[in-house]
Amino acid sequence: MLSLPVLAAQDFSDVKIAATQVAGDVYILEGAGGNIGVLATDSGLLLVDDQFEPLAEKIEAAMQEIKEQPLKYVVNTHYHGDHTGSNEYFAQHAPIFAHENVRKRVAEDNNKSGAHLPVVTYTDGVKIYLDDEVIQLMHLPSGHTDGDTVVYFSKHKVLHMGDLLFEGRFPYIDITHGGTVKGYLENIQKIRKSYAQDIKIIPGHGKVTDMIGLQSSIDMISYSIDLVESALAEGKTEAEILEAGIGEQYKSWSWQFINEERWLKTLITDLGQ
Repeated sequence: MLSLPVLAAQDFSDVKIAATQVAGDVYILEGAGGNIGVLATDSGLLLVDDQFEPLAEKIEAAMQEIKEQPLKYVVNTHYHGDHTGSNEYFAQHAPIFAHENVRKRVAEDNNKSGAHLPVVTYTDGVKIYLDDEVIQLMHLPSGHTDGDTVVYFSKHKVLHMGDLLFEGRFPYIDITHGGTVKGYLENIQKIRKSYAQDIKIIPGHGKVTDMIGLQSSIDMISYSIDLVESALAEGKTEAEILEAGIGEQYKSWSWQFINEERWLKTLITDLGQ
């Protein structure tokens, strides 16, 4: 999500990796960048996403504090650097799983070497069996990017959605790399219907939530699409749409990376094509 020059300018020395139990053996690690999921079993560890390269050793230490076991598998939910930055470090310990487009995108991104690349890819999804848990990886097309995967821990009823969910925030939709606004909405609507209603959800960014929290994002994006499509149909310009704004109901969803203006511009660009 962040470009290499921006990343290079960041100082990660003060970043702390905080581990919180989500359910049973499933934990969330929060630091800088996308939320990390960890399955910690007596048979080994599974890692979902790995933030930025300078944080790799801190992430590893946080995992080992949860359970001192070897890393068995790594999953990339999509290709952005705040979710794949430590791939090269963790690839020394375990194979990386991802949708086939993630391998392509990571290879293209800054001409990274093969050490950063997923080594097990799929088109629709795959299951990983670790200890007594079944981890279901499902690809959802044309949403945040063209390579999105959600990761479901079946026994623990925890779903890591990657950047198909920004909890309580306007989402970043990477329309230059296969993401679409309507595809994003369709994907999260499908998730809402496809899983048990009492699951816990780890978003790509924001706090752990549930189906009620997911529905809030569905409502916000549906509202935003209707708002901008109606304005475009009326012949309103970008400037007029931006001046009118999103409305009071969702102004609080602005955040550092995607504020109200950038969210509206994403909608205008994608829906106006």
